[in-house]
Amino acid sequence: QVQLVESGGGLVQAGGSLRLTCAASIRTFNMYAMGWFRQAPGKEREFVAGINWSGASTYYADSVKGRCTISRDNAKNTVYLQMNSLKPEDTADYYCAAAVGFYTDIRLNSIDYWGRGTQVTVAS
Repeated sequence: QVQLVESGGGLVQAGGSLRLTCAASIRTFNMYAMGWFRQAPGKEREFVAGINWSGASTYYADSVKGRCTISRDNAKNTVYLQMNSLKPEDTADYYCAAAVGFYTDIRLNSIDYWGRGTQVTVAS
């Protein structure tokens, strides 16, 4: 059974940093594009960052570009989201997502697996 388990969320002051981790129990993890999405209260889920199967290609929402870095360790079946210079508007539940395919853009393709989310709260 495939599971994506997020961790690393919490309460942080504006300007602070957090590192989110997603541990994936996918046997063929290196065949999946991975990504992070977020959903703030009363808002739709939105894309945050994505990474291709090898880690060579990354892409970001304009709202986090320059402040966030997505990375992955295929040997550990893990993907990370380093978030710096956090703002109150970054407050949301953050979800890890996986979509199969070597050429998959996780912004465009159907998501195969979702994690259950980790909460990030940025205090002003």
